[in-house]
Amino acid sequence: MDAPAAFRQQLLGAIPRLRRYARSLVFDTHAADDLVQTALERALAHWHQFDQQRDILVWTLSIAHNAYMDDRRRHARLPIAEPHDASAAGLDERHAAETPDIGLRLDLIAALKQLPVEQREPLLLVTLEQLSYAECAELLRIPIGTVMSRISRGRVALRALLDGRAPHATAPGLRRVV
Repeated sequence: MDAPAAFRQQLLGAIPRLRRYARSLVFDTHAADDLVQTALERALAHWHQFDQQRDILVWTLSIAHNAYMDDRRRHARLPIAEPHDASAAGLDERHAAETPDIGLRLDLIAALKQLPVEQREPLLLVTLEQLSYAECAELLRIPIGTVMSRISRGRVALRALLDGRAPHATAPGLRRVV
């Protein structure tokens, strides 16, 4: 049975933000498009499980997050080659010439890449996608306090990286809990 037209319309409306989140999560336009495609396929295949009381954006972002985590687990043993130039980050030379603050953007992209995924995900969901802490906690399936602490640590680390300092490591004698 096909998804109802109203559901498909809601799903279409969520695509731009889903795509933006995917691009900021994986830093590769092709991989982001693949992630969006996977999320949309899963959403359409399981449309009957969608609770109309929920926000479809949070639901689709959750699907994308789970697909991303599945992919990370599947490829955990493979080495990852990270792109280091503007074109690999989705910024072509023409766009770079037209944008005066391209250096700041590239610095931000590089700094975000250095954040642990556990800090980057909630930071992007709350700041870029403007989800509430509660929505972020629901999406990531973690307690709201964990969301808050990861965002706080992520902001501190991001600020340190953008200032040219290495982010503070966990204090000696303390165990890092993710």
